[in-house]
Amino acid sequence: MSLTRRQVTSAALAAVPLVGRSPARNSRTLYIAGDSTAAQKYADAAPETGWGMALPFFLRKEVGVSNQAVNGRSSKSFVDEGRLEAILATIRPHDVLLVQFAHNDEKSADPTRYTEPWSTYQEYLRMYVDGARARGARPVLATPVERRKFDADGNAVPTHGDYPAAMRALAGQERVALLDIEALSLALWQSLGVEATKTYFNWTDTEQDNTHFNPPGAIAVARLVAQELLRTRVLARHDVIRLHEDIPTSWITWPPA
Repeated sequence: MSLTRRQVTSAALAAVPLVGRSPARNSRTLYIAGDSTAAQKYADAAPETGWGMALPFFLRKEVGVSNQAVNGRSSKSFVDEGRLEAILATIRPHDVLLVQFAHNDEKSADPTRYTEPWSTYQEYLRMYVDGARARGARPVLATPVERRKFDADGNAVPTHGDYPAAMRALAGQERVALLDIEALSLALWQSLGVEATKTYFNWTDTEQDNTHFNPPGAIAVARLVAQELLRTRVLARHDVIRLHEDIPTSWITWPPA
Protein backbone atom coordinates (compact mmCIF):
# COMPACT_ATOMS: atom_id res chain seq x y z
CA MET A 1 0.00 0.00 0.00
CA SER A 2 1.47 3.38 -0.97
CA LEU A 3 1.53 6.21 1.54
CA THR A 4 0.34 9.75 0.87
CA ARG A 5 2.68 12.69 1.41
CA ARG A 6 0.74 13.65 4.54
CA GLN A 7 1.04 10.12 5.95
CA VAL A 8 4.78 10.08 5.33
CA THR A 9 5.19 13.48 6.95
CA SER A 10 3.06 12.43 9.92
CA ALA A 11 5.13 9.29 10.40
CA ALA A 12 8.37 11.24 10.31
CA LEU A 13 7.08 13.71 12.86
CA ALA A 14 6.05 10.92 15.21
CA ALA A 15 9.65 10.47 16.33
CA VAL A 16 10.88 11.40 19.81
CA PRO A 17 9.91 15.03 20.44
CA LEU A 18 12.66 17.58 19.85
CA VAL A 19 12.12 20.73 21.87
CA GLY A 20 14.55 23.59 22.01
CA ARG A 21 14.48 27.06 23.43
CA SER A 22 14.82 30.10 21.23
CA PRO A 23 18.30 31.64 21.03
CA ALA A 24 19.82 33.02 24.23
CA ARG A 25 19.16 36.62 23.22
CA ASN A 26 15.44 36.01 23.73
CA SER A 27 14.20 36.96 27.17
CA ARG A 28 11.09 34.81 26.79
CA THR A 29 9.97 31.92 24.62
CA LEU A 30 6.43 31.34 23.40
CA TYR A 31 5.82 27.62 22.88
CA ILE A 32 3.05 26.46 20.54
CA ALA A 33 1.37 23.13 21.28
CA GLY A 34 -1.08 22.32 18.52
CA ASP A 35 -1.93 20.55 15.28
CA SER A 36 -1.25 20.88 11.56
CA THR A 37 -2.98 24.25 11.22
CA ALA A 38 -0.15 25.77 13.29
CA ALA A 39 2.74 23.39 12.57
CA GLN A 40 6.02 23.98 10.77
CA LYS A 41 5.84 22.75 7.17
CA TYR A 42 8.72 21.57 5.03
CA ALA A 43 9.66 21.90 1.38
CA ASP A 44 7.77 18.78 0.31
CA ALA A 45 4.53 20.29 1.66
CA ALA A 46 4.82 23.80 0.15
CA PRO A 47 2.78 25.95 -0.27
CA GLU A 48 1.00 24.57 2.82
CA THR A 49 1.86 26.85 5.75
CA GLY A 50 1.11 26.66 9.46
CA TRP A 51 0.20 29.92 11.17
CA GLY A 52 2.96 29.28 13.69
CA MET A 53 5.47 29.82 10.88
CA ALA A 54 4.23 33.40 10.48
CA LEU A 55 3.78 34.36 14.14
CA PRO A 56 7.42 35.48 14.62
CA PHE A 57 6.85 38.24 12.02
CA PHE A 58 4.55 39.95 14.53
CA LEU A 59 6.77 39.63 17.61
CA ARG A 60 9.95 41.48 18.49
CA LYS A 61 13.07 39.33 18.51
CA GLU A 62 13.21 39.28 22.32
CA VAL A 63 10.12 37.05 22.27
CA GLY A 64 11.16 33.78 20.67
CA VAL A 65 8.78 31.23 19.19
CA SER A 66 9.27 27.49 19.67
CA ASN A 67 6.70 25.89 17.39
CA GLN A 68 6.04 22.38 18.70
CA ALA A 69 2.73 21.89 16.88
CA VAL A 70 2.62 18.62 14.92
CA ASN A 71 0.42 17.39 12.08
CA GLY A 72 -2.50 15.21 13.12
CA ARG A 73 -2.26 15.64 16.87
CA SER A 74 -5.06 16.15 19.35
CA SER A 75 -4.86 17.40 22.91
CA LYS A 76 -4.76 13.72 23.92
CA SER A 77 -2.27 12.26 21.44
CA PHE A 78 0.12 15.19 21.96
CA VAL A 79 0.25 14.26 25.66
CA ASP A 80 0.32 10.51 25.10
CA GLU A 81 3.32 10.82 22.76
CA GLY A 82 5.29 12.71 25.42
CA ARG A 83 5.27 16.01 23.56
CA LEU A 84 3.82 18.04 26.42
CA GLU A 85 6.32 16.43 28.80
CA ALA A 86 9.16 17.45 26.47
CA ILE A 87 7.97 21.08 26.46
CA LEU A 88 7.59 21.14 30.24
CA ALA A 89 11.14 19.84 30.64
CA THR A 90 12.40 22.94 28.81
CA ILE A 91 9.94 25.73 29.59
CA ARG A 92 11.02 28.35 32.12
CA PRO A 93 9.36 30.95 34.35
CA HIS A 94 7.76 33.81 32.38
CA ASP A 95 7.62 31.77 29.17
CA VAL A 96 4.26 31.27 27.44
CA LEU A 97 2.60 27.98 26.46
CA LEU A 98 0.00 28.62 23.76
CA VAL A 99 -2.35 25.65 23.28
CA GLN A 100 -4.61 25.15 20.22
CA PHE A 101 -6.36 21.81 19.66
CA ALA A 102 -9.72 20.48 18.47
CA HIS A 103 -9.38 19.58 14.77
CA ASN A 104 -8.25 16.06 15.63
CA ASP A 105 -9.98 15.78 19.01
CA GLU A 106 -13.17 15.69 16.94
CA LYS A 107 -12.27 12.39 15.22
CA SER A 108 -14.57 10.05 17.11
CA ALA A 109 -13.53 7.01 15.05
CA ASP A 110 -9.94 7.25 16.29
CA PRO A 111 -9.56 6.39 20.00
CA THR A 112 -5.92 7.52 20.01
CA ARG A 113 -7.03 11.09 19.31
CA TYR A 114 -10.69 11.53 20.18
CA THR A 115 -11.76 13.52 23.23
CA GLU A 116 -15.25 14.49 24.33
CA PRO A 117 -15.66 18.28 24.52
CA TRP A 118 -17.10 18.61 28.03
CA SER A 119 -15.04 15.90 29.72
CA THR A 120 -11.80 14.46 28.32
CA TYR A 121 -11.02 17.49 26.12
CA GLN A 122 -11.14 19.77 29.15
CA GLU A 123 -9.23 17.23 31.24
CA TYR A 124 -6.36 17.12 28.77
CA LEU A 125 -6.30 20.90 28.39
CA ARG A 126 -5.95 21.17 32.16
CA MET A 127 -2.73 19.17 31.91
CA TYR A 128 -1.23 21.91 29.76
CA VAL A 129 -2.52 24.64 32.06
CA ASP A 130 -1.35 22.96 35.26
CA GLY A 131 1.98 21.90 33.78
CA ALA A 132 2.85 25.41 32.60
CA ARG A 133 1.79 27.03 35.87
CA ALA A 134 3.78 24.52 37.94
CA ARG A 135 6.89 25.75 36.14
CA GLY A 136 6.15 29.44 36.47
CA ALA A 137 5.14 29.80 32.82
CA ARG A 138 1.90 31.30 31.55
CA PRO A 139 -0.65 29.03 29.85
CA VAL A 140 -2.78 30.49 27.06
CA LEU A 141 -5.69 28.72 25.38
CA ALA A 142 -6.57 29.44 21.75
CA THR A 143 -9.84 28.20 20.29
CA PRO A 144 -9.28 26.27 17.03
CA VAL A 145 -9.00 28.26 13.84
CA GLU A 146 -12.00 27.66 11.59
CA ARG A 147 -12.07 25.65 8.40
CA ARG A 148 -13.30 27.14 5.14
CA LYS A 149 -16.96 26.12 4.94
CA PHE A 150 -19.90 28.11 3.58
CA ASP A 151 -23.60 27.33 3.30
CA ALA A 152 -25.69 27.80 0.16
CA ASP A 153 -26.34 31.43 1.10
CA GLY A 154 -22.64 32.26 1.39
CA ASN A 155 -22.52 32.28 5.18
CA ALA A 156 -19.33 31.05 6.84
CA VAL A 157 -20.28 28.00 8.91
CA PRO A 158 -18.64 26.90 12.18
CA THR A 159 -17.25 23.35 12.06
CA HIS A 160 -15.92 22.61 15.55
CA GLY A 161 -19.10 21.75 17.43
CA ASP A 162 -18.86 22.20 21.20
CA TYR A 163 -15.07 22.28 21.39
CA PRO A 164 -14.67 26.09 21.26
CA ALA A 165 -17.39 26.53 23.90
CA ALA A 166 -15.76 23.90 26.10
CA MET A 167 -12.43 25.68 25.86
CA ARG A 168 -13.99 29.05 26.60
CA ALA A 169 -15.68 27.58 29.68
CA LEU A 170 -12.45 26.02 30.90
CA ALA A 171 -10.55 29.27 30.39
CA GLY A 172 -13.12 31.04 32.56
CA GLN A 173 -12.99 28.40 35.26
CA GLU A 174 -9.19 28.34 35.37
CA ARG A 175 -8.71 32.08 34.81
CA VAL A 176 -6.58 31.44 31.76
CA ALA A 177 -6.10 33.94 28.96
CA LEU A 178 -8.24 32.94 25.97
CA LEU A 179 -7.49 33.81 22.35
CA ASP A 180 -10.80 33.35 20.53
CA ILE A 181 -9.31 32.47 17.16
CA GLU A 182 -12.36 30.40 16.19
CA ALA A 183 -14.68 33.39 16.36
CA LEU A 184 -12.21 35.79 14.77
CA SER A 185 -11.29 33.50 11.89
CA LEU A 186 -14.95 32.73 11.19
CA ALA A 187 -15.64 36.46 10.99
CA LEU A 188 -12.64 36.91 8.70
CA TRP A 189 -13.76 34.17 6.32
CA GLN A 190 -17.25 35.72 6.29
CA SER A 191 -15.84 39.13 5.39
CA LEU A 192 -13.73 37.67 2.58
CA GLY A 193 -16.47 35.50 1.11
CA VAL A 194 -16.60 32.19 -0.73
CA GLU A 195 -14.16 32.92 -3.54
CA ALA A 196 -11.63 35.18 -1.82
CA THR A 197 -11.09 32.68 0.99
CA LYS A 198 -9.70 30.20 -1.53
CA THR A 199 -6.62 32.43 -1.77
CA TYR A 200 -6.01 31.95 1.97
CA PHE A 201 -6.27 28.16 2.05
CA ASN A 202 -4.11 25.49 0.46
CA TRP A 203 -5.89 25.41 -2.88
CA THR A 204 -3.54 24.26 -5.65
CA ASP A 205 -3.88 22.63 -9.06
CA THR A 206 -3.92 19.23 -7.37
CA GLU A 207 -5.48 19.92 -3.96
CA GLN A 208 -8.53 21.75 -2.64
CA ASP A 209 -7.78 21.93 1.07
CA ASN A 210 -10.25 23.82 3.24
CA THR A 211 -8.38 23.20 6.51
CA HIS A 212 -4.76 24.16 5.96
CA PHE A 213 -3.36 27.50 4.87
CA ASN A 214 -1.09 28.91 2.22
CA PRO A 215 1.23 31.85 3.08
CA PRO A 216 -1.44 34.61 2.95
CA GLY A 217 -3.77 32.56 5.15
CA ALA A 218 -1.08 31.67 7.66
CA ILE A 219 -0.05 35.32 7.91
CA ALA A 220 -3.67 36.42 8.38
CA VAL A 221 -4.26 33.91 11.19
CA ALA A 222 -0.93 34.71 12.85
CA ARG A 223 -1.98 38.36 12.84
CA LEU A 224 -5.18 37.39 14.69
CA VAL A 225 -3.11 35.46 17.24
CA ALA A 226 -0.77 38.41 17.78
CA GLN A 227 -3.71 40.79 18.17
CA GLU A 228 -5.25 38.51 20.77
CA LEU A 229 -1.95 38.11 22.65
CA LEU A 230 -1.90 41.90 22.91
CA ARG A 231 -5.60 42.26 23.77
CA THR A 232 -5.39 39.73 26.60
CA ARG A 233 -2.17 41.33 27.87
CA VAL A 234 -0.23 38.14 27.56
CA LEU A 235 2.24 40.29 25.66
CA ALA A 236 2.88 44.00 26.12
CA ARG A 237 2.47 46.64 23.46
CA HIS A 238 6.21 46.77 22.80
CA ASP A 239 6.32 42.98 22.27
CA VAL A 240 4.01 43.06 19.24
CA ILE A 241 5.07 44.59 15.92
CA ARG A 242 3.75 45.03 12.36
CA LEU A 243 0.11 44.46 13.33
CA HIS A 244 -1.08 46.92 10.69
CA GLU A 245 1.61 46.31 8.08
CA ASP A 246 1.58 44.11 5.01
CA ILE A 247 3.79 41.07 5.47
CA PRO A 248 5.41 39.84 2.24
CA THR A 249 4.57 36.22 1.53
CA SER A 250 8.22 35.83 0.47
CA TRP A 251 9.11 35.89 4.16
CA ILE A 252 7.62 32.40 4.45
CA THR A 253 10.21 29.70 3.81
CA TRP A 254 10.00 25.92 3.91
CA PRO A 255 13.18 24.17 5.10
CA PRO A 256 14.20 20.83 3.55
CA ALA A 257 12.27 17.85 4.89
